[in-house]
Amino acid sequence: MTTNPTPPIAAIKPKELTLHGHTRTDNYFWLRERDNPEVIAYLEAENAYTEAMMAHTKALQDELYEEMVGRIQETDSSAPIKKGDYYYYDRTEAGQQYKIHCRKHGSLDAPEEILLDENELAADTKYFKLGIFQVSPNQQLLAYSTDTSGGERYTLVVKNLATGEMLADAVPNTFYSVEWANDNQTLFYNKQDETWRSYKIFRHTLGSEASNDVEVYHEADELFNVYMHKTRDDAYIVITSHSMETTEQHFLNADTPDGALTLLAPRKRGWRYFLNHRQGEFFILSNEEARNNKLMVTAVANLSPENWQTFIPHNPDKLLENVDVFADHLVVYGRFNGLHTLDIHNFSGSIRQPVQFPEPVYAVQHSENPEFVTDRLRFVYTSLTTADTTVELDMNTLEWHKIKQLPVLGGYDPANYQAERTFATAPDGTQVPISLVYRKGLVRDGSNPCLLYGYGSYGYSMPPSFDQKRLSLIDRGFVYAIAHIRGGKEMGRHWYDQGKWLHKKNTFTDFIACARHLIGEKYTSREKLAINGRSAGGLLMGAVTVMAPELFKVVVAGVPFVDVVSTMLDESIPLTVGEFEEWGNPKEEAYYNYMVSYSPYDNTTAHAYPNILITAGLNDPRVQYWEPAKWTAKLRALKTNDNLLLLKTHMGAGHFASSGRYDYLKDIAFEYAFILIFI
Repeated sequence: MTTNPTPPIAAIKPKELTLHGHTRTDNYFWLRERDNPEVIAYLEAENAYTEAMMAHTKALQDELYEEMVGRIQETDSSAPIKKGDYYYYDRTEAGQQYKIHCRKHGSLDAPEEILLDENELAADTKYFKLGIFQVSPNQQLLAYSTDTSGGERYTLVVKNLATGEMLADAVPNTFYSVEWANDNQTLFYNKQDETWRSYKIFRHTLGSEASNDVEVYHEADELFNVYMHKTRDDAYIVITSHSMETTEQHFLNADTPDGALTLLAPRKRGWRYFLNHRQGEFFILSNEEARNNKLMVTAVANLSPENWQTFIPHNPDKLLENVDVFADHLVVYGRFNGLHTLDIHNFSGSIRQPVQFPEPVYAVQHSENPEFVTDRLRFVYTSLTTADTTVELDMNTLEWHKIKQLPVLGGYDPANYQAERTFATAPDGTQVPISLVYRKGLVRDGSNPCLLYGYGSYGYSMPPSFDQKRLSLIDRGFVYAIAHIRGGKEMGRHWYDQGKWLHKKNTFTDFIACARHLIGEKYTSREKLAINGRSAGGLLMGAVTVMAPELFKVVVAGVPFVDVVSTMLDESIPLTVGEFEEWGNPKEEAYYNYMVSYSPYDNTTAHAYPNILITAGLNDPRVQYWEPAKWTAKLRALKTNDNLLLLKTHMGAGHFASSGRYDYLKDIAFEYAFILIFI
């Protein structure tokens, strides 16, 4: 007879922390000591315990993994995108973890040219991530960046596509933003400071030493980050300095990379604007006196905000989310009643037409549209039952042309599944949308297992989109549910505002209301309910677990941001200062007290908790590994029942876990197996 191994117990080393006038005792503060062998030993002991406790699920994990692999077309290619005389696409090959980036010249029947094979670049690494992939305007050079640790500091290099040779140019520690000037010799890129804040833009001339690169822009305010984009007509390179509440944009003529930056409009706290360009005019998305945004227009020669004219007025019931500007058309992306909207404006006729969608619950995802002069708009249509479908829309007739649909193998038939939307009532009476998908014929008698997913931060909306991995749960009788809780922007900007700062608890109580609604309507029961979220969604998991532990059977908390107070009080931790406009600044008494009232780590007490799986990444710059590690240690010391608690730390990866597509599926199979052994 075998016995279960004893779970690791982290040493208690009380440390008094006095920060900004507040004194707190932290028994596990020492787990922050990344270079301490005792810390690594603890993480490895937790990993060994997790492996031992999940060993009996190995056959189930293998079964789930094979199912997921069996649904993907392993050798496949993306829908080609036309840019000038070339058609660009990427493809995958069976057994290979990463993409191969290719193009063809002149027509789709032309010989294939392989631009970059990620599998070759990743051959000698445990982790690999491609950052940027930018072809020069003359399409003869490729700038790309790579990360081999998960730490999200990328090395930028340049390849000559005509000869295949790598240029001597290499710039370390770049971030996610790179743009070419129109001379095909000049690159602009952003860099991070020691706290991972993107704070500077540099100009690099091919053939020169990176140490001689010219600093073009420096954002001194620690609340702000900087990134770039190039207008679709290739006229301007736009530098955006942004915090979560405020933006400011400068622009540079892309034909004169050595020229001076021009400020569009000086920043004002709470004012967010974003520019696009067409024929000497800037189209500017602005929230000034327009919570859900409005679209303004002004001549490039007449920038002063008092000269901006309203092109699309504010609608209090509809969020104007984004715009795309083409030579003859303007595309307006919005949200109404929690669903995407798409409107096409024809400049020649001044007619705006709404695009109609075929299902009551769906999502629309942006796609690449590199050409400025075109009548075709490419986007991806998807729903909880419809696999991602690449569409080209005729912007004159609104006729759909289906280019490619994601293949779903294994006999998948969408007619066998049902999607719907229901609403939960939050404690303050707010109606919170929930998107659901399950196999047809489901009987609502409380016996069905359910996985409820949530995020609810940063204004990120969770689309009701297709995910073939979920079929491994749904085909086992699960209801899969997405809680569109406050903190996202599903119902407009106010939905975000009511889920941040001193309203953050709405996010958690909304999610709990969604769980209770699903139980009350007999989609599931407490003994059959699992919940899942990552990062800020991991904070959600932690918060609802300590607020209502009796409500859930299983919790999967991915890289959870659970030590809110300690992190937000420590400005040396990556990304902390910029987060003040999401969570608040705990140096202010009201925010400190509010954070203390919901921070999962601080509110974990002696209690009976659900079965919990917690994941972490040792190299994670977004949620430091010690947050999930400390929470695990505290839970293990305080929980009063025998439910399973596991911590799985990726020792060679960061925030996004395994990087290869097959390895990632193994991660999902592991999480699903954890859920299935209890439900």
